[in-house]
This record gives sequence, structure tokens and C-alpha cells, in this order.
Amino acid sequence: MVPTLKQLCGSKVDCDVDTLEHTIQLAVEIAREGREGHKIGTLFVVSDERETMRRSRNLILDPLFGHPPEAKRISDPNMRETIKELAQLDGAFIVGGDGVVISAARYINASADGIELPLGLGSRHVAAASITRDTHAVAVVVSESSVVRLFNEGRLIAEIIPEIWLFSHESVKISGPCQENRIADLRIFSVRDTV
Repeated sequence: MVPTLKQLCGSKVDCDVDTLEHTIQLAVEIAREGREGHKIGTLFVVSDERETMRRSRNLILDPLFGHPPEAKRISDPNMRETIKELAQLDGAFIVGGDGVVISAARYINASADGIELPLGLGSRHVAAASITRDTHAVAVVVSESSVVRLFNEGRLIAEIIPEIWLFSHESVKISGPCQENRIADLRIFSVRDTV
């Protein structure tokens, strides 16, 4: 059984449910809206930021470097719009457990060893699985096919279809045999034997 967001964050050192929910909401918006008429993909790595930073490097000069933490909160509407623009760049966003977006355009040092993913998922998904296998982080991937996927402990744990999620205002659709759990304002369905 896949844990609810509260259970998922509860097992992490500095993961906050609100931060994870804000990240998922933003990922759904990016998947749905794209940017300038084009679908885009991106990756958010949430919590365990020190270890994630150690296992990644910048692809370009970090556009978030030097800005004050209070201006980089994932819940801030201005920051959310900034992230939507920066999501067009290659690389991942590193989001601290406290909701501060620490870095953008990061290359995640990933290894596919021991990672089992459905066919058709690419390097962004491998990076998400790898970093969550090797750290205490949770990863949220926006696929260019407009699906949002959650990864924990090296496994794909949920798929969110934005249109369905937006239509029902808080439902998350994932594949496989399901049981419904309720957490805060977000409905998540648990899955057995995903992948």
C-alpha cells in the first residue's frame, strides 16, 4: 500500500505536507498549461536538500542563487510564475522541506541500477527514481505527455492526470488496484504492485 502524503512526509526528516502539496499543485499546472503553447517537462526534488544538492550539479548558472529565501517560497504566487518560466530550462528544481526552492537547472547524478520503470519513461523519470532511492527525498515529475508522477524510495508511486485532477479538484489518479485514503484536501489513491 502506498502511503498518503502525510505518511510519506512523516517518514522523512524535514518533509512538510504543505510543501509537497504546493509542489504537486504547481506540477499539475505546468503539465496542464505548458508554456507559450508548448508542453514542457520538469522535475522537482522535495526535502533532503543537502544530500540532493551533494548528488547533483548545475547545468547553467543557477538563476535562483543569491535571492533571499522569503522570495523563493513555492507557495508564493510570484515564485510559482518564475518556476513556470524556469521549467523551460533543462534540469531539476531542488525544494527544501520548508518550501524554499533552493536551486534550479540541476543535473541529478542518476544511476539506473536497480530501477524498474514502465517502458517509455525517460531520463527525467530515471533521475527521479534514482535520487529518491539514494536520499530521503520525494520527487515530482512533469512529463511532456502532461502526466505528473510521484516517486519515493526509487519507485513510481502515483500518476496524476491533470484534467481529472482539476475536474475533481483534488483527486489523484494512479494505476493499479486502489484503496482510497483521505489526507488534508488532497485525495490520493494507494496502489499495490506499481511497476
